[in-house]
Amino acid sequence: MNFDFSNLFWIFLAVLSFLPGWQKRQIETRRLQTLRSFEQQRQSRVILLIHRQESISLLGIPLSRYISIEDSEQVLRAIRLTPPETPIDLILHTPGGLVLATEQIARALIRHRAKVSVFVPHYAMSGGTMLAMAADEIVMDANAVLGPVDPQLGQTAAASVLKVVEQKPIEKIDDQTLIMADLSRKAIQQVQQFVRTLLKDDFPNPKIAPENIDKIVDFLTTGQVTHDYPITVEEATELGLPITVGLPPAIYNLMELYPQPQGGRPSVQYIPMPYQPRPALPESTGRPLPEQSRQ
Repeated sequence: MNFDFSNLFWIFLAVLSFLPGWQKRQIETRRLQTLRSFEQQRQSRVILLIHRQESISLLGIPLSRYISIEDSEQVLRAIRLTPPETPIDLILHTPGGLVLATEQIARALIRHRAKVSVFVPHYAMSGGTMLAMAADEIVMDANAVLGPVDPQLGQTAAASVLKVVEQKPIEKIDDQTLIMADLSRKAIQQVQQFVRTLLKDDFPNPKIAPENIDKIVDFLTTGQVTHDYPITVEEATELGLPITVGLPPAIYNLMELYPQPQGGRPSVQYIPMPYQPRPALPESTGRPLPEQSRQ
């Protein structure tokens, strides 16, 4: 019997082309099942805002993600479809993003009548921190971090532009820098006003002690630290933010379903099970073993 290997080759290519789509559908199904289970446990609407590097098609080109207008449209729709009496749980994993998109989501969260909780398994920087401040409760992993929300003009911190104007005589500053300084001053004022609005939210209960608001606004918006400075759980609690430590296991399960794309060998590797050290061997007594035990 003659076997046509060319047909086998084309079958292999067909299977290879359909495999990524099948794998994607499988993981999407698992995500929905995990989400549905978590919602039933919490009796809440769960919204995920997770930004990782993702691969484009079959080329494996990494694409960085951040809070975008498309994100705000989807999150706003989810909030709008949530009954006013239903709590919202927002799971955040993001480096930040557009100010416009972030403020739209944050305003929608503070207007929601029921309790809003934000869960941070790893980090919620910049705009992610702004969204966290819109919540009634921020639930974090013990090693998770938040970040400053000071405005950035391109790649430059607005506070740093103002520092130049303060330290140099005005006749030695070019017009472009003066324009940037004017924009920087306005940007900082706008962010401070908005953060203050988030922190003064009184529904259902005041979430921030009034005496802590000025301290939080000043630290997060004035460029006292770099924009990528990690604000730990301990530091956020000391500032007066409503931090709770300890995430439900379902959050970690969800993060496993949003894997970072792999290129070549993995950069981190471990045995995926709770670590159980082997029991220590009994210490030697220095005496020879019984004859039957010797080898």
